[in-house]
Amino acid sequence: MLLRTILAATGVVAALLVPATAAQAADRTADRTATSTAAPPDAAATADTALAAAADANPVIVVGGLIGVSIAYEPIAARLRADGYRVWIYQLPNLGFGDIRESAKALSSYVDQVRASTGAAKVDLVTHSEGGLVSRWYVKFLGGGAKVDHYLSLGSPQYGTYVANILKFVGLGSCAGIPACQQMSIGSSFLGDLNGGDDTPGTVRWSTIRTWQDELVRPVDNAVLADGATNVLIQAWCPLRVVGHLGLVLDGTTYSAVRQVLADATVRPNCFAV
Repeated sequence: MLLRTILAATGVVAALLVPATAAQAADRTADRTATSTAAPPDAAATADTALAAAADANPVIVVGGLIGVSIAYEPIAARLRADGYRVWIYQLPNLGFGDIRESAKALSSYVDQVRASTGAAKVDLVTHSEGGLVSRWYVKFLGGGAKVDHYLSLGSPQYGTYVANILKFVGLGSCAGIPACQQMSIGSSFLGDLNGGDDTPGTVRWSTIRTWQDELVRPVDNAVLADGATNVLIQAWCPLRVVGHLGLVLDGTTYSAVRQVLADATVRPNCFAV
């Protein structure tokens, strides 16, 4: 059974990594509040002061995505630690192949462990890909709203991705029988439940970051949340910045927006960050 799962997952990954045709640029006004691509020096200094003051706040849990082994998230975790945050990396059970709702239950226990070990009332969640859906289910249905301060997703298919839908046309049936892939298909019953009602319930501060070059979330705007969330499109600020799906956890410009979100600072990504 395990061998069949691994072989099926390999086929799914191969299909998912086929680059998608670049989407046409749409109206980007909603993704920014100014036309500048970099904050002026004085503003940057003020933002750094605010970031330093916030660094001892909530513990941060980086929630990985499908096939996201924990070591893959060490680069963004290292950046967060360098900014003074206490950081944990949560690898999804069975690498995220299973039911997203079950992964959310496991995340609930993990959050409680972090809170108990640190004495913190709340945590911040920085999520990637499927991890964003796992975390939203936890917040919306499993009591996470009282334990999470910031929710930030990087390239999460909040409303599904047609990349999952088309797998049946390349000989893999219904996502090769992988539950999480089926649940991330546009129109799935899981997404119907998750997206029913308010996208941003409770007092959680909701944010998303996406990129035009995301190979796995198509259409790209399916990574956006409604109902008052802060939605950041990297290329709305930095048109020449090329960031892929996995690059969202490695890219310096993306991280500059992450640290601003966590510090409740004005989001002005640094286009030249490495």
